[in-house]
Amino acid sequence: MDLRKLKTLIDLVSESDISELEITEAEGKVRIVKGGAQVMVAAPQYTAAPIATAPTTAAVAAEAAPVVETGHTVKSPMVGTFYTASSPGSAAFVEIGSSVKKGETVCIIEAMKLLNEIEADADGIIKKILVENGQPVEFGQPLFIIG
Repeated sequence: MDLRKLKTLIDLVSESDISELEITEAEGKVRIVKGGAQVMVAAPQYTAAPIATAPTTAAVAAEAAPVVETGHTVKSPMVGTFYTASSPGSAAFVEIGSSVKKGETVCIIEAMKLLNEIEADADGIIKKILVENGQPVEFGQPLFIIG
C-alpha cells in the first residue's frame, strides 16, 4: 500500500466517528486504531490469501440471530485492564441488578499503572456486565448495560 493511500486512510479515520479500521489487500494488511486525539497505525502484516469455504449451517444460524440488549451502554473511555473492585479482596462496585446513579463508580480500568475509576453516565439498574474481571479492554468497548 503506498504512503499517500495510507495517509488518506489515517485522515479519514481521524475525522470520522469510527475508532478502528482494518484493510486487507493483496500486498498486506493495515490496521488503524484511533485512541483519544491520536491515530496509531499497525505495521503491515503480510498473509497468504484466505481460502474460501462455505460456512456451516450452525455458524450461519449463530450469526443470523444476535442478541440485542436494550438500555444505556457504558463504554470504556480508555485502553487498559478492567477490574470490578478496588482490590482483589474487596466487593465488586456493582453487580447485575445493582442500582446506580450518574457519577457513581462502576469499575476501575488500570492504564499504565494508574487506576482510573469509571463512573456511570446514566441512572438505572445494571442489566448486564459485558467484561470479565482482569480482562483487557479497548477504547469505546461496551462494559455495562444500564436499564
